[in-house]
Amino acid sequence: MPLTNAGRNFVAASIINNGPPTFFSNANAYIGVGDSSDAFAVTQTDLQASSNKVRVGMDSGFPTIATNVLVFQATFGTSIGNFTWAEWALFNAASAGVMFTRKVESNGTKTSGQIWIFSTQLTIGIGS
Repeated sequence: MPLTNAGRNFVAASIINNGPPTFFSNANAYIGVGDSSDAFAVTQTDLQASSNKVRVGMDSGFPTIATNVLVFQATFGTSIGNFTWAEWALFNAASAGVMFTRKVESNGTKTSGQIWIFSTQLTIGIGS
């Protein structure tokens, strides 16, 4: 999955301790969902939905890392995110902050009364 420009810049700044960057820790990592199907662009800094979008913080114990796989997980309660999910992204703040990556894909329509758990894995790879 491609990084946004902000995600790339975050990694570069973290490597040389040029910051301080706000790390994607349990206290600072968020999964955002929205209803826009606009194509991904590296220059994007937020979800593309105009109004139907929301960010939710990590569940207890997340994110995790095992070898080179990062796992992010958030629970969207009955009154949160009740719209068609067409995009999602990872953030390091409840608003603004760094949108590390964004994915456009149909994940269905969440309705009130439902609780959805969103989990995603990012694998850090090397080579071509």
